[in-house]
Amino acid sequence: MADSDVLTFPPVELAPDAELAHAVRAIPLVRDAARLAGWTGVREVTEHGLLTTDDARAAVAELDLAAKRLHLLWVVAVNGRLIEITRAGARPGPGVADPMEFWDGVVMDVLDRTEEGLTGSSVVDEHLTEILATIYSVRDGMPVAALATGILQAHEVGCEARQTELKRLRMTLPGELAEAMKLLEYCGLIEVTGDLVRLTQPGVWAVRRDLLREGHDAPSLHEVAGFAELTAAELIDSMLQGKASASAATLWLEQRVPEDAARELIKIAASGNAAQRGTAGTILEELGPEAEPAVREALDEPMMSRYAAAWLGVRDLDAPALGEGDGAWVAVDTLAALLYITAPVDSMTQYDILGEDLLTLMPAMGRSDHPDALAVLEMLSGHHPDPVIAKVARKTAMKARSRP
Repeated sequence: MADSDVLTFPPVELAPDAELAHAVRAIPLVRDAARLAGWTGVREVTEHGLLTTDDARAAVAELDLAAKRLHLLWVVAVNGRLIEITRAGARPGPGVADPMEFWDGVVMDVLDRTEEGLTGSSVVDEHLTEILATIYSVRDGMPVAALATGILQAHEVGCEARQTELKRLRMTLPGELAEAMKLLEYCGLIEVTGDLVRLTQPGVWAVRRDLLREGHDAPSLHEVAGFAELTAAELIDSMLQGKASASAATLWLEQRVPEDAARELIKIAASGNAAQRGTAGTILEELGPEAEPAVREALDEPMMSRYAAAWLGVRDLDAPALGEGDGAWVAVDTLAALLYITAPVDSMTQYDILGEDLLTLMPAMGRSDHPDALAVLEMLSGHHPDPVIAKVARKTAMKARSRP
């Protein structure tokens, strides 16, 4: 997964393992899977390892199960080793010793069912992992109506849905989503209170596990709590060393008055190197207009004035206009961060921070008064994997050296 694909989620507080294990055993889906396993006992199965048609009907009737959920229950029971399938048929299995490993498998079984139809809504199935991640990121619960709006937007942008389809979805999605929420409650992932939906504690644990598996930044509160006590300089250094992630910075900001946090970050950025400045700028981007007084003061800091102007402008606050020379300076500063990072920087992804703009900006970068301008051009000429960019950087560096 490329760094650009990595998402950062707020730290979550996980319930104790014993409490989670107890909650998992009480989940309706888990209880019904255990009941189905007990009812099945030793029994013949089809060539595909499923209950026969007659036995399936009997299981639904005798256990008072929803027929449409029987296959999911069977998959959970078999994959969770509550039932073993042998050549002779089904028989009781030993189960999975670790209840949380069992629960992780249950959730993967649930999510895997989206391809063949889990919730009864193809749109909800298609966006289910996004839906769960969205709910995960909102601690206090999310209005179901807002969730429906988000699904429509994701479907329009990500799936290039046509207006006729979107019009139909606006009519049908609320009902489909309501049914999907009932299923996810049955599966133990969410709880709905009034119009708010939130993850259960086992749901938080499982979604976080899935996010980590996908390479995203999703720490527990315990893992990042210590970073909240650091100074801005210590936090930035920890991030540059790979000890702290963006989520640690989010928690750090939550513990401070925005204006004070901004001043602390700006002080380090104004006197530090490009890597420290870039990291501080990334953290500053999380702050809203309440940090304006501190950022406005940074307009007088030579190494921060352009960043401060851009920060104000993005938030529609009064800000000085930036010219071509400013853009080239920021481009140099962005790439100069690589000079101060000890990790290898020989991949296209890391050198391609500016994308297609790099070639266009190169001449102005050569004329920039940034103290690292020449070093950046030499780095590009010697290490950029695109031979065209490396050649232009080499020529631009030669011109820069010859300037009076």
